[in-house]
Amino acid sequence: MFMRMVYEEKLAQAAYVIGCQRTGEAIVIDPLRDVDRYEKVAAKEGLRLVAAAETHIHADFLSGARELAEKGAMVYVSGEGGPDWTYQWVGGRTAKGTPYAHRVLKDGDTFKVGNILFTVVHTPGHTPEHICFMVTDLGGGATEPMGIATGDFVFVGDLGRPDLLETAAGIAGQADPSAHRLYASVRRFASLPDYMQVWPAHGAGSACGKALGAVPQSTVGYEKRFSPAINAALGEGASEGTFVTFILEGQPEPPLYFARMKHDNKAGPVVLGGVPEVRELGVDALLEINARRAALIDTRPWEVFRKGHVPGALYLPVNSSFTTDAGSIVRDDEPIYLIVEPARLEEAVRDLIRIGLDRIEGWFSPTTVMAYAAQGGGLDTIAEVSVADATEKHSRGEVTVLDVRRRSEYDQGHIPGALQIAHTRLGAHLDSVPRDKPVLVHCRSGGRSSRAAALLAKHGYRAMNLAGGMLAWEQAPGAPCERA
Repeated sequence: MFMRMVYEEKLAQAAYVIGCQRTGEAIVIDPLRDVDRYEKVAAKEGLRLVAAAETHIHADFLSGARELAEKGAMVYVSGEGGPDWTYQWVGGRTAKGTPYAHRVLKDGDTFKVGNILFTVVHTPGHTPEHICFMVTDLGGGATEPMGIATGDFVFVGDLGRPDLLETAAGIAGQADPSAHRLYASVRRFASLPDYMQVWPAHGAGSACGKALGAVPQSTVGYEKRFSPAINAALGEGASEGTFVTFILEGQPEPPLYFARMKHDNKAGPVVLGGVPEVRELGVDALLEINARRAALIDTRPWEVFRKGHVPGALYLPVNSSFTTDAGSIVRDDEPIYLIVEPARLEEAVRDLIRIGLDRIEGWFSPTTVMAYAAQGGGLDTIAEVSVADATEKHSRGEVTVLDVRRRSEYDQGHIPGALQIAHTRLGAHLDSVPRDKPVLVHCRSGGRSSRAAALLAKHGYRAMNLAGGMLAWEQAPGAPCERA
């Protein structure tokens, strides 16, 4: 048996290519939309992807299962959770008019890829339809499972959060009952043999939990002994009530695009047929763009951007948070233009299509911005103020302070009177930010706030960024700080 985890750092997401060398067949569990990466992994081992499986309807990225189904792969999806949680697209047809090859799975169902047996375990809680796959290598002579692909159920050191249906998808009253379902699933997980490997779909940095470990894989026994989330359900003195309280407390604000991902993965992502090629545009096109009506994503360094950028441009560097930031700030119906170094173009395009931001109309080299300015194109700036200047402005009531950290960070210490809106939720709450004064934006160190300041500027706010963020503020003598 061949098994390879394919990890995407920006989404902290893991897909698993599992193949049978005897038959040359392979499956991928929880693939991203740019499926060529999994095809390359399989082909390097002499394998062919014949199937794709989903643990649940994902909220943090668009699934690649439909892309593979369009190529003839068998798709395995959950049939649990009731009619509201059924995959709508699997009953449709490919572009060639043939029905999608698929199977809807229930708890206890099995299927094989080559000589590898997959057994379905229904594990509701993160979502009602969530399933896991126990994997047994029959070709290798095994009679018991080697491991279990746990999706967003069990992570290393954590569990999949049960509140997203309410906090991200807006389905009122779902968090508490989902947490109770998760408790029951954990109790069932406890019955699995300790030796069984745990292959989760996310690692540290994912917004699908609150305390995911940075170790990629684990075992059932290790998680039962050392996972705080599982111990909240199974440990000494634990109860269903204490578990529900524990698992719902301190969950981070979900990015805005999560609700859209739920809908699109259920209905069926648009089939791309590959990573799109994006044309390079020149200075004349840049002069014509109204960046207040389109999404002009400027990826240049912050110091360069803030000293001169196309009016209305968004500041989104191609870093570890690019995907999450873009999904939270850019609408899927907006035409998108990129200002990006040629060497980072494909990376940025892949990041965007993974969350359904497909309307990428073109890209500009950073040097084109210089030519734009030379030909009379106006440039805007964003002020960055020191703690000393910010303290004076705050004491005189000259600014509205906007804290774009997570609520849990804000509660640990914040500037008196600050309005708190996580930067991944700001796009939906712009009307909550007063326009009568300049807005002093800050986060922990200045990164998140720089993206928020550019978004505010695009929408007509007089925004300024606090240099060094809350770290600098807390170290400054006389700078006031409150705790919730």
